[in-house]
Amino acid sequence: MSRPSSSRMPVLFVGHGSPMNAIEDNAWNRDWGRLGRELPRPKAVLMISAHWETRGATAVSASAHPETIHDFGGFPQALFDVQYPAPGDPTLAARVADLLSPDVVVQHPTRGLDHGAWGVLRPMYPAADIPVVQLSLDRGRPDRWHYEAGQRLAPLRDEGVLIMGSGDIVHNLRAVDWRRPEAPDWADRFNEKAKALIAAGDHDPLIDWRSLGPDAEASINSAEHYLPLLYVLGAQQAGDAVEFFTDDVWAAISMTGVKIG
Repeated sequence: MSRPSSSRMPVLFVGHGSPMNAIEDNAWNRDWGRLGRELPRPKAVLMISAHWETRGATAVSASAHPETIHDFGGFPQALFDVQYPAPGDPTLAARVADLLSPDVVVQHPTRGLDHGAWGVLRPMYPAADIPVVQLSLDRGRPDRWHYEAGQRLAPLRDEGVLIMGSGDIVHNLRAVDWRRPEAPDWADRFNEKAKALIAAGDHDPLIDWRSLGPDAEASINSAEHYLPLLYVLGAQQAGDAVEFFTDDVWAAISMTGVKIG
């Protein structure tokens, strides 16, 4: 099942923003499509989305045919009509549990794909023909556990699996003025600080993000959109190149994406 390191898959963190980005024609959506065309074709995707939180146990989607979850409200009917019928991969789900052992990973038999997953996968892989498995965010775990989980999952890169985190480096809906797209100063500052640390491979401050001060506290807020980044950073290997894409902050939401490897 393993591949030589020369064909190691990259790792992605995608700033997904609004669910509408799944169906709107915009620069972010088009760049996700470019990535889907340019990246090596994965055997499967392991998705860590901001929108599946558990507490007390980590879970993985083990359904062979995951449903499309419309976990939002107040959007046009066209968004609720979207279906993303990608297959699941129970074998990969079991492999994820093996890599994260001895921590228990619940094999969830019916969990589908939430909008943090299909919202970016639909532009990337519109044929929905690549198997997708989701891993939950166990909010009972400390931040460093999520980073170390990424380290433990890194062997999947040599097995043809694209590890993806979907969230936003800056995500504070309470601070968004929907009439004004300008980013608050603290949002821009933290986004640039995070990028500098990522580019330098200096992960400890990003794991212990509260040490980065008020800008981080305001930007990360409830943290579910930030934690997927830690898995991606944890899966980084020596010598991996780091690139940023869709590098933009809209109001108090960062669309910045990270490609590692």
